[in-house]
Amino acid sequence: MHFKPQLVAFDLDGTLAESKQRVTPQMGDLLARLLQKMPVAVLSGASFRQFETQFLPAIPSDANVTNLYLFPTNAAQCYRFNKKWTLVYDECFDTLERERILHALAEALEETGLAEPPPEVWGERIEDRGSQIAFSGLGQLAPIEEKSKWDPDRKKRLALREHLLKKIPDFSVSIGGMNTVDITRKGITKAFGLHELAKLTGVTVSEMLYVGDALGEGGNDSVVIPTGVQTQEVFGPEETAKIIEDVLSNHLDSKNMR
Repeated sequence: MHFKPQLVAFDLDGTLAESKQRVTPQMGDLLARLLQKMPVAVLSGASFRQFETQFLPAIPSDANVTNLYLFPTNAAQCYRFNKKWTLVYDECFDTLERERILHALAEALEETGLAEPPPEVWGERIEDRGSQIAFSGLGQLAPIEEKSKWDPDRKKRLALREHLLKKIPDFSVSIGGMNTVDITRKGITKAFGLHELAKLTGVTVSEMLYVGDALGEGGNDSVVIPTGVQTQEVFGPEETAKIIEDVLSNHLDSKNMR
């Protein structure tokens, strides 16, 4: 990698970890090494509660977490560590917004043939995360092997997204994970998160590297592309680990050349 970022931002599911699975201690150690060199951000459709169970346990206790920025619910929220994890901002839905979204979602599910649950469902199919409403075809807790079979070409979710955008064009609708569609306020996407990250860190977006597995059309990572951020698409945590190693190696080389 010739580009030498001053900050690295990551997606969570499919990037730092397998879908809804815990980040491994090995990945946590790599991130801790990166945190010693530069700010690191994680932007995900997951709720902060999921960050607490899926991501944070992997980060070593001596890691420089003051350099870590967490953006749950597709950057509708931001958390920083200041003695404890503290909310920086929260773009939470009001009552009328929530009612509109849930009504539009119910109609769109009927129109796309997704309203009837499949024979087996794991957890809630519709989850209200405060600043995001997420629909997961097989439920929030579905096993990876089942999720990977449900919508491998994303046609079901692309159709649902198209119907939703017609009904609630003033909201952002994106595809996340393997069986999820996320809805947030208009303009509240990972792109918004990167711009907020630039304000918080003083690192320009063009100096950042974004690593994610859903940079294709409709994916919840693709919205970052127009910001001008450097991007790297991956197909799982193993590829992400190699990118982190590459960034660390380049950072070391740069210091040695001075």
